[in-house]
Amino acid sequence: MANEKLRRMIIVEAARMMYERRETEYFRAKMKAGKRLCHGWVKPSDIPSNAEIRDEIQRMAWLFEGNSRFDKLKDMRIQALRMMHLLKHCKPKIIGSTLTGHVRQGSDIDIHCFVSSTDAVTATLDLECMEYDLEFKQVRKNGEERVFTHIHVRDEYPIELTLYPSDKASYVFKSSITGKAMERATLPEYEQFLCDEYSGIDLAEELESAEDSVDRFQVYRSLLLPLDGYEQSKKYHPEGDVLYHSLQVFELARDELPYDEEFLLAALLHDVGKGVDPSDHVAGGLEALDGHISERTAWFIEHHMEAHLVRDRTIGHRAHRRLKESPDYEDLMILEDCDHNGRQPGAIVCDLDEALDYIRDLARQYG
Repeated sequence: MANEKLRRMIIVEAARMMYERRETEYFRAKMKAGKRLCHGWVKPSDIPSNAEIRDEIQRMAWLFEGNSRFDKLKDMRIQALRMMHLLKHCKPKIIGSTLTGHVRQGSDIDIHCFVSSTDAVTATLDLECMEYDLEFKQVRKNGEERVFTHIHVRDEYPIELTLYPSDKASYVFKSSITGKAMERATLPEYEQFLCDEYSGIDLAEELESAEDSVDRFQVYRSLLLPLDGYEQSKKYHPEGDVLYHSLQVFELARDELPYDEEFLLAALLHDVGKGVDPSDHVAGGLEALDGHISERTAWFIEHHMEAHLVRDRTIGHRAHRRLKESPDYEDLMILEDCDHNGRQPGAIVCDLDEALDYIRDLARQYG
């Protein structure tokens, strides 16, 4: 195989892995692609540069997403500004695609923070009731091993905070793609950038709007968490608590309609009302979720108990006819089947955050 042809194949394979989020680092993507295509060792001369892979990723983004990938760019930039204001005591600097505009489906917001301790960041996130994960990544470079601290914040758009010592705030980091100084902006520089990019923008108004907006997935999480340990009648629910049942129903629903966000939300949230109003969990759940779910998701939740009557053949003729008039009747009965079967003691399920992340990813990909 000619070297140029092999090189091109490695570029495309590595770019595909990164575009599909199976890999996040250029080096690992290149080596995996090379080994897969060469069935072993890859000549250094055949390994493409990070810039070549980055350009191929952008080509894929243009091919599969077109201009739609820019639709959320301004929103992402305002969310980044909000985070930088929250962490202004950490000397934040924004980097990456949110700054440069090279966004694609699933792009996150990347911010460097310069602090003396991790607590300086996590304390602020805790105060804002933000959900996040800590990651300590060990990297070997130039014969030296270092541990980098990353904080992955779950928000409307995923945010990755990379922590550095305070004395590195003035250090010039080099881009792994161009080899030149990395593009980044301090808070004042970023505010000026936004004013230049969006003529007439009122940053104070945009920030206020961003602060007032509620991440619906945090609402879902806050309603689901109390169901952990909330026991049910052993006669109808031998599997255990409400959260465990809800996760079983979600897993079964995902097997049936893996790309239907509204249906999957109904599967996960159908019993949240049991932690709000046990005497009428359907009405209690719908009231708590009002404004945070679609009409179709609400319809599934509203009628999931009637669907049980359909299974038992105890529903009235008129009530059944009204249900069957809905274009979502068949999906409602699939949900009922998942609800009925999601009562197995010892069944293996994902955890709550994994379920929410799955649905959040669907929302980002398909709107």
